[in-house]
Amino acid sequence: MSSSVLDCTRCGACCFNPPENVQEGYAEYVELAPGDALWRRPELLRRHGVEKDGRVHLRLLADQRCSALAGRLGGRVRCTIYHVRPSPCRRVQAGSELCARYRGGLGLEVADGRGAATSGARRAGQTGGDLGKFRAR
Repeated sequence: MSSSVLDCTRCGACCFNPPENVQEGYAEYVELAPGDALWRRPELLRRHGVEKDGRVHLRLLADQRCSALAGRLGGRVRCTIYHVRPSPCRRVQAGSELCARYRGGLGLEVADGRGAATSGARRAGQTGGDLGKFRAR
């Protein structure tokens, strides 16, 4: 895959709670902002949201993936709430710095400066990011 362009439908890394969050016991990953479209879909909010301490976050499954992610990490994936996904999810773009952090943190290939995938050994400083720990204000 070293010469291919990154494809979100063959990844899913940004939909997992980063390893350092898990190690620190940080389980509330993506907080919904007041204007997020998911608020207008109560059936989806009940299925994929969880409230803790007055804040609503996307629900994480036992393997630390978002409950809205269908498929297998690094395989074929899709977001089942893509059109109403929260604003933190919308910040991650294929090949961006955030994308590289999430991919590298889970041992997947990361993008070079041109958006092409390159071998993805985990690199220091490339894990975590703006989805978790950094709450929407």
